[in-house]
Amino acid sequence: MAFDTRLLSGLNVLVAVVEAGSFARAAGTLGLTQSGVSRSIQRLEERLGVRLLERTSKTMRLTDEGRHFHREVIPLLSRLEEAADDATRSSSSVRGRLRVNVDPSFARLLLAPRIGRFLTAHPGLHLELAIRDQIGDLVAEGFDAAVRFGEPEPSTLITRRLLQVRVLTCASPAYLAERGKPGVPRDLAAGHECLLFRDPTTGAPFPWEFHRGKKKMTVPVTGRLIVNDSLTHLEACRAGFGVAQIFALGAGPHLASGQLVNLFPDWSDELFPLHAYYPSRNFLPGKVRAFLDFLISSINAEADSTGRI
Repeated sequence: MAFDTRLLSGLNVLVAVVEAGSFARAAGTLGLTQSGVSRSIQRLEERLGVRLLERTSKTMRLTDEGRHFHREVIPLLSRLEEAADDATRSSSSVRGRLRVNVDPSFARLLLAPRIGRFLTAHPGLHLELAIRDQIGDLVAEGFDAAVRFGEPEPSTLITRRLLQVRVLTCASPAYLAERGKPGVPRDLAAGHECLLFRDPTTGAPFPWEFHRGKKKMTVPVTGRLIVNDSLTHLEACRAGFGVAQIFALGAGPHLASGQLVNLFPDWSDELFPLHAYYPSRNFLPGKVRAFLDFLISSINAEADSTGRI
């Protein structure tokens, strides 16, 4: 049976009448006229098919049916109020379950080493991270938010750019000792093994671009290894198998220790964006807002500690 919204309104009026002891005092409490209160009780009685109140010009009392009905209604209304309070608190509290679809590169390079701090700060929260190449259908799959590298595709989701990470072209000292160091980006087109990274959107390797200020150069590189995992990509480069284009995010320690060499510092102005996605900007849950704040603080901390993003 479809729920009659008039029933809920009538319940509230009935409780007010019983608590106030008269139609007149209940009307004052509810901001209604006395006749409005009377009509609401009458509609409720008609809806239920029983008489709830015996009233005369001087007295008013619950019938046996009305007393039983009132006794059953009170806890239900209390639970409704509690549910409304819980929903209101969810806009500011950080608790419950948070499901986030996360880009693999970001998860490994920055999120995993710092996520413990976020959970420690919010002991009432249970976090589920789904590490995926594709964002998929955020709403249908029950995710609260997503974090992805790349330009957003057209959708109804709200996007917020978190950072633009610099792209570096690197190789290991062992590789350079064997193959020689390329002088300019175009040298990579011949005689160099390049480690390619698959674009999850197109399925093809990302093209190799080099940016210097407003200048942009595309170099047709070749390579025998194509990967879709940032850690594998990085480790293959460190092991000396080839030249790789990697994010400055997470590369700082390897560059500082000399395990990797930035081949073209003057052509390292390419920026790759990272975006957060969530279903709606209205009434953003507190747990999602806290997670976004954590991401921004983590990014800022990484930039301050390494100077490379």
